[in-house]
Amino acid sequence: MDEQVDSNRTGAIVARISRMIDEGLLQPGRRMASLRLAAGEYGVSKNTMVEVYDRLVASGRLEARRGAGFYVRAPGQRPSEAPPPHMSEAIDIVSLLREQLCQVHPVRVGDGRPPRSWMEDSELGRHLRVRSGKGDLPIEHGYGDPVGYAPLRTQIGLMLAERSIQVSPAQILMTFGANHALDLIIRQLLQPGDTVLVDSPGYYPLFGKLKLARIEMAGIRRLPDGPDLDDLSAQIARHRPKVFFTQSLAHNPTGGSIALPIAHRLLQLAAQHDLVIVEDDPFADVMPASAPRLAALDQLERVIYLGTFSKTLSASLRIGYVAASPALARSLGDMKMLTVVNSSGYLERLVSDLIASGQYRHHLKRLKERIGKATRTAFTGLERLGLPIFSRQGGGYYLWVGLPPGLDDLALARRASEQGIFIAPGTVFMPERHQLEGNERVSGMRVNVAYADDPALMAFLQAELASIS
Repeated sequence: MDEQVDSNRTGAIVARISRMIDEGLLQPGRRMASLRLAAGEYGVSKNTMVEVYDRLVASGRLEARRGAGFYVRAPGQRPSEAPPPHMSEAIDIVSLLREQLCQVHPVRVGDGRPPRSWMEDSELGRHLRVRSGKGDLPIEHGYGDPVGYAPLRTQIGLMLAERSIQVSPAQILMTFGANHALDLIIRQLLQPGDTVLVDSPGYYPLFGKLKLARIEMAGIRRLPDGPDLDDLSAQIARHRPKVFFTQSLAHNPTGGSIALPIAHRLLQLAAQHDLVIVEDDPFADVMPASAPRLAALDQLERVIYLGTFSKTLSASLRIGYVAASPALARSLGDMKMLTVVNSSGYLERLVSDLIASGQYRHHLKRLKERIGKATRTAFTGLERLGLPIFSRQGGGYYLWVGLPPGLDDLALARRASEQGIFIAPGTVFMPERHQLEGNERVSGMRVNVAYADDPALMAFLQAELASIS
């Protein structure tokens, strides 16, 4: 009962402040009262005011400035965009799919599913209403909007604006995680025999997708502060690639992040050689909003930006998105309809509710604290063993750890497996590993900071190092 009262008070305060902002009584740029003063003014606890301000941040009405408090956000100056023209008749595959999903025509004899009214009393509908506690809201049993749940796309647009990436909701396409987004981009932009650039070491699931599509890969050496630009220039001249797939921040597997001068020069090279850049940002929500991002510098002219909730909420929650130029976003949306029809509207509503309620923001605070603590512990343990760490920037889950000569990473992983320890050998993260021989072989491993202090792992590594000393 007390929780219900607190929830009602929180909602009432949020509604009151929202109305004052919307009606212009609180001007953009104005600093809000501190949590302590606001709690006294409204007669609630400080924790309740934290919840109030978090909800207002999630709705886009306030912005949080580190060390300075909360401020009224200026209305987003995003370009308005008319919806794409819709064919008046379903005369081809794409237009038929779009009509099934968007439902422009009131008479639906050509539809492929029963009307929603037939599903209103379904067991699924009753279960969802009970679970959500929102029995007054209609449950959508159709396919839903093919580009994704509109409120969530609006929320993502606000999150991207905090990263200085200005987009309209129409430029955001929801996907089944970042891997689905990568698959759509490969299908849309590339043909068998094309050559693309990838990070080396880099994201190995991407390598598998490219091989499946018969796309050639050229690795770009990864340095602690981003791609090696000399290597990038040489590979561009050698292969004339169409696309460069990269991760700028909390890079998987090295953990490093791109420096601003490197990002700026990279974009200059891309413009000079008509290179499209796909920037995968899986740890965006736990990295600083002000960190250098290619999409923020480029504003999606030649950069395609990918995000996901799978790394921050759950690996089983396959919710990701693409932000791209208007024309490319529409084309990728058509490709999505042709391949999977639509993503999960139910899951997208769930994520949207978590953001709107402020729960996601609370979760991210705890997650960042855990990452920071685990990273510091990992540094201490690995340094005690004398193992070099490629980058100390951190922020994500991964560190790239070097192994001494004489300790083969693949053999090490096999021996670890025999003792019930899963090690990710560095060789797997190399796009051209079949071409590496002798001294060119990588000897390292990717370490997830969450498990780095496991006593069994530490004992195993200590024994392995002692065996070659």
